[in-house]
Amino acid sequence: MAGTGAPPLARAEHFIWLTARVLEQRRFAHRFLDGSPDPVETALAAYGNEDGGYAHALEPDLRGPISQPLHTAHALSVLDSIGRCDGLRVERICRYLSKVSTKEGALPALLPAQRGYPAAPFVPVVDDPPAELLATGPIVGLLHRNEVWHAWLFRATDFCWGAVDALEQSHPYEIEAAVAFLDGVPDRARAERAADRLGRLVRAQRLAVLDPARRAEYPVAPGYAPGEHHFPYDYARTPESLARRWFTDEELERSLDHLTAEQQEDGGWPVNWRRWAPGTALEGRPLVTLRALETLRAYGRTPG
Repeated sequence: MAGTGAPPLARAEHFIWLTARVLEQRRFAHRFLDGSPDPVETALAAYGNEDGGYAHALEPDLRGPISQPLHTAHALSVLDSIGRCDGLRVERICRYLSKVSTKEGALPALLPAQRGYPAAPFVPVVDDPPAELLATGPIVGLLHRNEVWHAWLFRATDFCWGAVDALEQSHPYEIEAAVAFLDGVPDRARAERAADRLGRLVRAQRLAVLDPARRAEYPVAPGYAPGEHHFPYDYARTPESLARRWFTDEELERSLDHLTAEQQEDGGWPVNWRRWAPGTALEGRPLVTLRALETLRAYGRTPG
């Protein structure tokens, strides 16, 4: 058992074995214990549906058996993390994405088939949901980064460009989705120009806490939980991200110091979004912990 005096990574490992789902345990073992990617893919398969999408609370805030774009984006990120975002598995996912896209060729955040199954109240179920950058951007960027070519990507990419270019007022999760798109899209010159504009928007609208010691002075986006702030590392997950240019070295280092200090006594990191059911927070904390460890490692600061 890892006590409070144990190294931070050992404490995080204990937290994962104690609380995480099998999928997150396998992901931790693959990333930090030299484990094979095969068990990760096997664990992920349990969340898959025959239509090529994913469900079954893979994304903890959506419950039930209905395939949803947000679950499928989560599945693609897992495949990407183990270097298996290719082949027939991704072909099936792209066919699913084609089937559930709107007339614009892009993805809604939530399909109306979710009605009747539990879902977070901040993800409303509507009869004719619009296409959203929030759902489409991360998937498009990830597929491009993995050099996946599928007919679905053409219109979805155009949609994302239009949505990014139209952003004037935004919120942190939408900016994260835009960055995920821009970090992967092939037109790098255009992506850099768009990212520069978004960086100015983020700073002007104070969408990133640049000084954690003064976080109470920063606004929280409408609909977010009290204290649900975002920091430079939330946008620039790796030093290679276009969003890294938005922040000075001092601002980034302060945010990484804050992320390191956020590790709790039990070894895990906290969730800061709205808790609406007991299980979602329990399942969310290991996901947040993995993301924190990955971010710190990307910047050469793996707790250890």
